[in-house]
Amino acid sequence: MDSQKSNKATIGVLSLVMMIFTTIYGFNNGTIAYLQMGYASIIWYVFAAIFFFLPSGLMFAEYGSTFNNAEGGIYSWLEGSVGPKFAFYGTFIWLTSWELWLVSTASRVWIPISVLFQGSDQTQTWHFAGLASTQVIGLLGVLFIIVVTFLAGYGMKWISKISSFGGIIMVILNGLFFIVSLLILVLNHFKLQQPITGVQTFIHSPNASFATTMGMLSFVVYAIFAYGGLESLGGVTDSLKNPKKTFPQGILIATIAISLLYAISILFWGISANWQHVLNNSKVNLGNVGYVLMDNLGYTLGQSLHLSTSISLTIGQWFARFVGFDNFIMYLGSYFVLIYSPLKSFILGTPRDFWPTKLTQLNRQHMPAYAMWIQAIVVAVIIVGVSFGGSSAKQFYNILTLMGNVSTSVPYLYLIAAFPFFKAKQNLERPYVFYKTQTSANIASIIGFMVVALAILFTFIEPIVQHQYFDAFWTVAGPIFFTIVAYFLYRRYEQRKIKD
Repeated sequence: MDSQKSNKATIGVLSLVMMIFTTIYGFNNGTIAYLQMGYASIIWYVFAAIFFFLPSGLMFAEYGSTFNNAEGGIYSWLEGSVGPKFAFYGTFIWLTSWELWLVSTASRVWIPISVLFQGSDQTQTWHFAGLASTQVIGLLGVLFIIVVTFLAGYGMKWISKISSFGGIIMVILNGLFFIVSLLILVLNHFKLQQPITGVQTFIHSPNASFATTMGMLSFVVYAIFAYGGLESLGGVTDSLKNPKKTFPQGILIATIAISLLYAISILFWGISANWQHVLNNSKVNLGNVGYVLMDNLGYTLGQSLHLSTSISLTIGQWFARFVGFDNFIMYLGSYFVLIYSPLKSFILGTPRDFWPTKLTQLNRQHMPAYAMWIQAIVVAVIIVGVSFGGSSAKQFYNILTLMGNVSTSVPYLYLIAAFPFFKAKQNLERPYVFYKTQTSANIASIIGFMVVALAILFTFIEPIVQHQYFDAFWTVAGPIFFTIVAYFLYRRYEQRKIKD
């Protein structure tokens, strides 16, 4: 037994940090932060790292090590801590985040295609049969979800493997960004395109939408999203060398490294992009900001090398095309996995009595085809609802981003709220413990819960204050809708149990 354990425990601190880094860090999170808050986003990313990422990561480590043999993922965590009803609701809301990722990505995937073939985001010029550009994108998104569902349902999962190639390109992209930014800084004699005028630069956003206190507080949900995904690593503690020391060290190092890298990347965008000149434009939105900034990076490099305007513009276009190619590969590869993986793991990881019989059936390719088509219909309806709501492209992608951010944040409320109950359980074998006392667990849970809950609340209230009721509705529509569905499914399960 000991020899088996020692053979399995092969992950050291450095390997753990790299696993956390590749799971959490996202290149696009830096571009979105710079668009929304400029340099002022840095303080909120650090805030989220300290009060959300670090304490919640240590909670997930305790969950994962305790329930390391359970197949239900976070459902098993919540059921073992509170009970099946709480677990079903929490996991169903977790599924919401993936459903809304499918909604968002089906609409966003057309931007890298446009950039790749047209040199810049031209999706706002796409019109067909009198439809507005966002409506055309919405219909294309519906077509995309139907085609991918069909192909994935019949075993075309091999396409998912191209995402690993996209990951290699993403590493190259990050390196290119930092090297080119440093080169521009040197060529321009260390002069920033977005000047730092004092402490106020790191407090007040140049974006009018985030200039108010309410606006700034609503940005926290973006920062939480930037650190999302650590719960997927909660089960690796049994593979660590000396987990009692390795995991907290890994989390602490990763927290510092990732928050520093986010801060540096936001600062580096200021080397090449003046916020007012580059981003204060109605054509720039949360869907295309990464391509706009990379295009500008290439253009600024050309100008800094005293090349002609036409050559500089060409360099910018090819920088944008490089990002477009990478994002398209990443989107396509990820979509073919996430179209079935979360759904399959949730349905098969929960008691089958929760579900209508057809939803639990697998086809010849071992895929939940019927459930996938139900999912496709739900995703298509949401895409049509948002795209045909009369919003501009900027508002359209803002809504998609907020929907994704909020739906990703809500499951953390369940996981954090359950933690004190988990610590109070007396009959659990705990291979890894960081929070030594019930009091420390309670305090960490209260702080983490308040940070996430208030971030979601301010994200919902801010558009209402701005009289943007359509935005406010769709921001919380996903979690509310799926909570209602979860209620009826669980009620059906309880009634069946009573009859039996």
